[in-house]
Amino acid sequence: MLLEASGAPYLLLQPGDRRWRLSNGPSWAIGRGDGCAVVLEGRSVSRLHALIQRREGGDFSLVDLGSRNGSFVNGRRVSVPVLLHDSDRLVFGDQQAVFHNPTPAGTAAAEDFNTRDAPTTALHTHTLTTIAVVDIRDYTPLARSVSEALLSQTIGTWFLHVGQIVERMGSWSQRYIGDAVMAVWVHEEGAALDADLRRVLRAVSEIDLATGDLHKTLPLPGPLRVGAGINTGPAIVGGSEFTALGDTVNAAFRLEAATKQLGLGVALGERSFTELHAPAASPFQRRQVTLKGYDEPATAWGIGFEDLARFLKG
Repeated sequence: MLLEASGAPYLLLQPGDRRWRLSNGPSWAIGRGDGCAVVLEGRSVSRLHALIQRREGGDFSLVDLGSRNGSFVNGRRVSVPVLLHDSDRLVFGDQQAVFHNPTPAGTAAAEDFNTRDAPTTALHTHTLTTIAVVDIRDYTPLARSVSEALLSQTIGTWFLHVGQIVERMGSWSQRYIGDAVMAVWVHEEGAALDADLRRVLRAVSEIDLATGDLHKTLPLPGPLRVGAGINTGPAIVGGSEFTALGDTVNAAFRLEAATKQLGLGVALGERSFTELHAPAASPFQRRQVTLKGYDEPATAWGIGFEDLARFLKG
C-alpha cells in the first residue's frame, strides 16, 4: 500500500516519489505479486522477490527470497539477511529504491504496529511457548563451493519455504538468523500441548523434506540437510518487535547444536518430549547432552527425520 512516510520507516522508489510505509506488522514482502506489501512492476522482479523484516530491537533487515535476478544493498548482493541503515540503496532486479528510517531503532510507537496476529504488544513473562530452531547443515562448505548468486537463491528459497511451512503450522513469529530460522509457537492457556507439539514436529519434518528437495530445482552439489532443536517452556513474548526471549529460547539453540553430538536430525528438550505424550515404544532416544553455556548435562530426546516421519504417520 502506498502511503506517506509521516516519520515512519519507508521505501522510496527511484526515480520518482513513490513511497511505501513500513510500520504495520513484522515483515513486508516485495515483488510483482498482488499479495506483496511493496509491489514493483519491473519484468526482472520476481513475483515474490524479497522480504523486509523488523528485527529485535526495532532494526530492519532485508532477506532475498530466491529471486531470479537478486537483491542488492549498496551494490552488494544479499545472500543472508542484511541489516539495513538509513539511506541504504536497494536494488530488486531492475528496480531501485532507498530505505529511510528517520526514527532510531527501538523508539517506534506501539500504535504503528499491527498486532492482529500477535498475542500482545506488551512484553509478558512466563508465557508458555515452544521454540523450534532449524539450521542448514554444512553451510560454510556450501558457501565456499557455489557462486554468490546461487547461494543467495538457495538461502532465499529456503527461507521462503520454511516461512510458509511454519506459518501454516501455526507459528506466531519467525526470525531469520544467518543460515537458521527460529519459529515461535505460543500456547494458549489450557490448550492441548500434545496437539501443538505435533504441529511443531510436522513443521520440522516438512522443512527437512523441502530442504532435501532444493537440489532438484537449483544446481547444488547435492541434497542439503538440516538439524532442529525444539524446546518448550516459559519465555518473554510480545512487544513491538514480535519477539521471544529467555532461557527456553537459548536452550532451543543449544539443542539444535547438540543434534551433531547425537548424530540425529532433531533434539527435543525434556518438557517438549513429556508434553508430547509419545507412546513407550516411540523411536525417540533419551540422551544426556552437554549444552554450551550450561553447567550441568541436560536430558534431550533425539530422533532421526525418517523415524520422525513414521512417528507422525502413526
